[in-house]
Amino acid sequence: MANFPGQVLYAAKANDAAPVIAALVEAGITKFDVASSVEIERVAAVPNAELYFMNPVKSRGSIRAAYREFGVRSFSFDSEHELDKILDETGRAQDLNLYLRIACPNTHSLIPLEGKFGIPTAEAPALLLRARQVAHRLGITFHVGSQAVVPAAFGEALRQVGQLIVASGVLVDAIDIGGGFPSRYPHSDPPELSDYTDEIAKAWDELAVKDSCELLCEPGRALVAEAESVIIRVDARRGNALHVNDGAFGTLFDAAYSGFRFPARLIGATGAKARGDAVFSLYGPTCDSSDYLPGPFMLPPSVQEGDYIEIGQIGAYGRVLANRFNGFGEYDEVVLTDEPMLSMYEDAEQPALADVSWKTARA
Repeated sequence: MANFPGQVLYAAKANDAAPVIAALVEAGITKFDVASSVEIERVAAVPNAELYFMNPVKSRGSIRAAYREFGVRSFSFDSEHELDKILDETGRAQDLNLYLRIACPNTHSLIPLEGKFGIPTAEAPALLLRARQVAHRLGITFHVGSQAVVPAAFGEALRQVGQLIVASGVLVDAIDIGGGFPSRYPHSDPPELSDYTDEIAKAWDELAVKDSCELLCEPGRALVAEAESVIIRVDARRGNALHVNDGAFGTLFDAAYSGFRFPARLIGATGAKARGDAVFSLYGPTCDSSDYLPGPFMLPPSVQEGDYIEIGQIGAYGRVLANRFNGFGEYDEVVLTDEPMLSMYEDAEQPALADVSWKTARA
């Protein structure tokens, strides 16, 4: 918030646990990117929260409820049809803040998000012009992809937006650069976050509209990845494969399906924590053979049945992706104040947000 040259929204989809939201609010976050009616209901309970419904495709009922019941005024869209839905369900309201989502290359991210959302830039000018005629405030938004590991991705996208604005001749009031800000993992050691804010500030300063336009961003992962760990139990060892009581259908979805590696350490009977140099893979507890986490997870070679393992960096998307397949999915929770296993903020002058690490233990 101190270094980004604009407004900071928190992407609630990354983690909507009450202690996490409370810590963000305490730090000064009052604006939230929400993607569904459920997220709107949860975040709307935050005093003075300003909600941005930035999922480009929404049901008519969710649009109507967001506007009429929860006071949402900011909506994204990426097609004529989606714009019509917003206008229809709000009664063609005169106080709408409309953000056109444009397609953006995701070549610098570990989880590309292009393809599902975003209008091609060649088609954007006509839709911008139409939206300008009905919007109280008009914006452009994009997303460079999740876990963007190259700061230049944001600068490239901002320059693309600048060219689009000039070519279309349409005055816009805001540019929302989305999320994608990274966190640190064993397989991904991105540059410092200051490199990203410096790149954004440089590209922003080059835009002709910077003096008449508001800049926004929607970080999720970068704010909360470090906030949670999951503590799991080893139920069996078969060579260097461990069968544990959480997995692909729990908080470790990204380890199974997104190729993420997470830091791990053994928790001994005395509570002592030990990292190791032996390579392990994990199988989750369900009957599905896809419940497999290739890792590698680095642990002491002595790990055996009954041991407990802490898996770090699951604060982003771990909790919200977990489900109850095969009856699993029950967790005990406890708040601790130890340091995260990896951090993007360890060299920062100010302490990490609330210095709280939220541990989730598979029951």
